[in-house]
Amino acid sequence: MSRIAYVNGQYLPHSSAAVHVEDRGYQFADGVYEVCEVWQGNLVDGPRHLARLERSCSELRIPMPMEHKPLTLVLKEVIRRNKVRNGIVYMQVTRGVARRDHFFPLTPIAPTLVITAKPTNPAASDKQAETGIAVVSHPENRWPRVDIKTVGLLPNVLAKQYAREQGAKEVWYVDQDGFVTEGGSTNAWIVTKDGVLVTRPAETGILRGITRSVVLDLVEREGLQFEERPFSLEEAKNAREAFVTAASTICMPVVSLDGASIGNGHPGSVATELRKQFHTATHLDEIY
Repeated sequence: MSRIAYVNGQYLPHSSAAVHVEDRGYQFADGVYEVCEVWQGNLVDGPRHLARLERSCSELRIPMPMEHKPLTLVLKEVIRRNKVRNGIVYMQVTRGVARRDHFFPLTPIAPTLVITAKPTNPAASDKQAETGIAVVSHPENRWPRVDIKTVGLLPNVLAKQYAREQGAKEVWYVDQDGFVTEGGSTNAWIVTKDGVLVTRPAETGILRGITRSVVLDLVEREGLQFEERPFSLEEAKNAREAFVTAASTICMPVVSLDGASIGNGHPGSVATELRKQFHTATHLDEIY
């Protein structure tokens, strides 16, 4: 079955779907995006993702391409046309097409909206979670506004490639004070030796992850000890366990950092249980 993409009001074959060469997303990375999980035929946490998309657009002064309700309908239609029951749906909004100029266009232009969907393999992800992943550290080198989910991801691309070349699955950025900010495409967590969950506050320096927010809801629901504060590489290496969160990975245990084992070098019980319970705390919107 050929994949289908949505581009500015049209459902097109993925292989031929395209935007104009002077789209500002291509010329300037002048755009934002969201990735939602599709789980067992449900769109996961759609309202939260659309609220964050609207915030990102607002911060860049890009108008939303449509209201939340019709946008949700388009997301579901793209998922249905691609017959995705477990996977991800990607949406990207750019300022639109205009003559190449650093200034915003003088006359209003329509934003560009692209939506794609693809299946993933939950069994493979669960198998990875049984062994956990390795992480390496990398100096923070991104622009300060990482709270906006922009398509300007070149630093992330280079950092994640560095991780791959070191035999790791993810990178943890470290700020100038020696504290972990977040992963190349994930939020970072540790569990201290006293059993306290710790993750960096999402006010500055990190993206307020939707999966992160769900985990915080779970933490509150289960009455787990929790601190929202920075943690250093050294504290992470001495932690009982660690994990990362994202829509594409849910809760993924981290078993080593810069080659040093975390805890006993195996996935921890907290991350494992949070992963198991994750979808009991999400907003599920049936697609099929």
